[in-house]
Amino acid sequence: MSDILFLAHRVPYPPDRGDKVRSHHVLRHFSGLGRVHLATFADDPRDMGHEAALGQWCASVRVLRRTKGNALAAIEALAGGRTVSEAAFDSAAMRGAVAELLAERRYDAVYVYSGQMAQYVPADVPFVMDFVDMDSAKFAAYADDAHGPMRWMMRREASKLAAFERDVAGRARASLLVSEAEADLFRRMSGAERVVAIENGIDTGFFDPAGVVPVEQAGPLIVFTGQMDYRPNIDAVRWFAGEVLPLVPEARFAIVGRSPTAAVRALESERVVVTGEVADVREWIAAAAVVVAPLLLARGIQNKVLEAMAMARPVVASTAAAEGIDHRGTIRVASDAAGFVREIRELLSDPVAADAVGRAARARTIERYGWDARLAPLAELLGLA
Repeated sequence: MSDILFLAHRVPYPPDRGDKVRSHHVLRHFSGLGRVHLATFADDPRDMGHEAALGQWCASVRVLRRTKGNALAAIEALAGGRTVSEAAFDSAAMRGAVAELLAERRYDAVYVYSGQMAQYVPADVPFVMDFVDMDSAKFAAYADDAHGPMRWMMRREASKLAAFERDVAGRARASLLVSEAEADLFRRMSGAERVVAIENGIDTGFFDPAGVVPVEQAGPLIVFTGQMDYRPNIDAVRWFAGEVLPLVPEARFAIVGRSPTAAVRALESERVVVTGEVADVREWIAAAAVVVAPLLLARGIQNKVLEAMAMARPVVASTAAAEGIDHRGTIRVASDAAGFVREIRELLSDPVAADAVGRAARARTIERYGWDARLAPLAELLGLA
């Protein structure tokens, strides 16, 4: 049986946020290909103590607590001439753990999840790099919206990350991105040749409206889901609450997700609900008359959109949030506030048609986005086929 070394920047369990969803399902997929040896960070105390659960899929598990803050990482990055992303995840303990794992056995495959973890792979060890998204492009977009010293810092990070991504891609057996659009951008920007799109999937057995009891809320409910200390999500809900919601007076807006920042909490009102972490996000999705994904900046495939589609809810997404998803008309796409207002009000005015849109969306996810089908190419890419 093959031995697979899996390096991840966050514990791939539980699959309760976007980046952990993909890594969790990759981990489960790998467990059917061989013995998986996991080394990963936990940056949330709640992510500690899952070794028993991870043992379902792993032959060995090493979880190291990461407590380094962004300010210290920025200082280290400036002093060392590298990216803040690398500095934030630089750890002598992780370096030692990976060295021990590599000394223990010969691995048939090494899989690295998220660019920050590439720093732990020695130069002579072949590996597959799952970048997921092109982070340098994300920081370049951040720089466009920033001012003063922060703009300089974002531009520096974008430039340094672009060079880092080129270097890592040059070393890797293959570089993976979450959509063909993202893979094409990566090829053009990095010059890398061994670039493959491995799309996200969706667990349509779990995200199934059958048997889910919706939360009780008064009036038509518009729902947004996501990690609410993540800048693109923060920007999305602030924009929606300010530009779109006032023009849809018949509905209320629920912002559903853990760790809402002060800027998100400030949106709370009679018409805006900020839930914080919830026990089961499906109950809020099931309660939605419409699910929205008004992301101004989005990279790759959005799990929040696939989850809503699988739950048979009508979705209105920005052009950026819809990119990369093979929806073929099963979701509504809006490019500006007027478009969001038009699509939402049309769906709210005709619940029968809205339900039909939702059922078509679920059918599309079942047909197109099962995890086993999406991850099937990994065995060959890792040399295990």
